[in-house]
Amino acid sequence: MATLLPPDLADFVAAVAATGHRLVLLTSGGGAAAIAQLATTPGASDILLEATVPSARAAVDGLLGGPQESYCSSRTARRLAVAAWERARLLAEAAGAAPEAAARQAVGAAITAGLKTRRPKRGEHRVIVAVQTLGVTRLTAAILAKEARSRAEEESLAASLMLAEIAAACGVPSASAEPPLLPGDRIQRDVAEATDRWQELFAGARKGVVVAGTGPNAEATPAEGSLIFPGSFDPLHEGHLLMARIAEEIAERPLAYELSMNNVSKPMLDYIEIRDRIGQFADRPLWLTRAATFLEKLDVFPKSTFVMGADTYARLPDPRYYGGSAAAATRAVKAIATRARGLIVFGRAADGVFHDASSINVPEPLKAVTYFVSQREFRLDISSTDVRRQNQIRSEA
Repeated sequence: MATLLPPDLADFVAAVAATGHRLVLLTSGGGAAAIAQLATTPGASDILLEATVPSARAAVDGLLGGPQESYCSSRTARRLAVAAWERARLLAEAAGAAPEAAARQAVGAAITAGLKTRRPKRGEHRVIVAVQTLGVTRLTAAILAKEARSRAEEESLAASLMLAEIAAACGVPSASAEPPLLPGDRIQRDVAEATDRWQELFAGARKGVVVAGTGPNAEATPAEGSLIFPGSFDPLHEGHLLMARIAEEIAERPLAYELSMNNVSKPMLDYIEIRDRIGQFADRPLWLTRAATFLEKLDVFPKSTFVMGADTYARLPDPRYYGGSAAAATRAVKAIATRARGLIVFGRAADGVFHDASSINVPEPLKAVTYFVSQREFRLDISSTDVRRQNQIRSEA
């Protein structure tokens, strides 16, 4: 089995250091050998800012803002890589780098793995490596032949894959050859390179950009009085499409979707995630923003009408979403009521029950600017969570 020998690691460290990149590494379920190899190489302090091994699910949850649907998956690896990138940027700034330079220097690399254990594994042996920089998201997913390697050999392979992906993301020749594959091994790779505008959003230099469903005359900035449908659209489904059509009829103007790459308590969306979600939109414009909170959306889309489901609407006056401060929630309600042109609110299904939006108890200033879509106008018992669950069942069948 090919491994990174000490001379190769020294070359790797020197090459990455020459690019100015600085690393934060996270490994969960395997791959810690990459940390050990780097940390014991002379000069490693020139590139390695921090390395962490969040083995427990609670540790992963703490980094990613909540429980994951799967802990050994492409999505979790990419989320960890973004969390590592954000940490690398913060540490680079703390060391004196200007914000723009820190964003360019930062590299986040993560592994989620399910490797050989003391007992035969019921599932696949997997190594999933994700690397995030300002310019690119890289992903390598390796499915390994079951029980064909020792744990040490699987760890060595995981380390080699991580270091090779870091080298590729930093634009330097890899210090190791492709690990030799065995019969039954499968490796898949995915790379999403960011446009300049995506990078400006990722670094915080831009608030929003229109990215899909537009012609050559797309506006560079949102127009006042727009009709905006914010959401995660994970995935976009028939309920969203029906809501958009009904909202356009109510507001009598065209609608644009909005997807925030930021989340209040979670890492930003990576470029693979952004690319895939953007790919769902064709019929209407989609704005990609950094507006994680509704108050931030008011800044990006002034005097606009916003479309939302009952669950989002119920959160608008909830103090829990304002640091537990009732006073902050009251100020937010006042801002929404005065700065938004209006709210169009749809009922939605949750836990098998359809919740009518008009029954939600909210302050009068919010009700005064809200159009509640009746069940007669709209009722579709579907959610993105249900769609994801159904897609997962089909993919495993």
